[in-house]
Amino acid sequence: MQLNERQQKIAEIVKENGPITGEQIAQELSLTRATLRPDLAILTMTGILEARPRVGYTFVGKRNSSMLREKLDSLTVGDFMSSAKVVRDEMTVYDAIVTLFLEDVGSLFVVGRDRELVGVLSRKDLLRAAIGNQDLDQLPVNVIMTRMPNITVCEKGETLIRAGMKLIEKQIDAMPVVEEKDGKLIVLGRMTKTNMTKVLIALANDESI
Repeated sequence: MQLNERQQKIAEIVKENGPITGEQIAQELSLTRATLRPDLAILTMTGILEARPRVGYTFVGKRNSSMLREKLDSLTVGDFMSSAKVVRDEMTVYDAIVTLFLEDVGSLFVVGRDRELVGVLSRKDLLRAAIGNQDLDQLPVNVIMTRMPNITVCEKGETLIRAGMKLIEKQIDAMPVVEEKDGKLIVLGRMTKTNMTKVLIALANDESI
């Protein structure tokens, strides 16, 4: 069940000020006690609030699954993406390896002149090239990179849930955040498992995000 705006506000008031009576909640919202009665009943039945005789309402402290889902549905990739680590498609594999270690990332996004996405370089790609007895100073990254359509991407407006599902389903650590422009995918940032983990920890600690 999805809570309406007033029910969410009631839950916040009780959490910050509980125990608190129904009359006090009504005063906070400039409404009558009778108007709030159905909302308080719903919040109590769903386990979000607990009503105690002669005490008032208290916040149970167990995050209701519907509230958590609603919160997650409101969080988008654009709110939590990090900066993209990109290299040009003519860069040598040697320079890409150096960049990977200097930036301390697990993958690099390969772009063309207009920052359009043309490929992805993973640690596995670079390791395979490094042990292949090739001249890394002469080998361009566009020879060994993963190309479209074999690249998983996401957009700023996607929910974190959808982005997280992509990371899990494709068994990857990061993916580029892109927007389409003139038929090209322009790299805006990156979404990683680390980004997702930070959000989950914040939710678990009940932090404001």
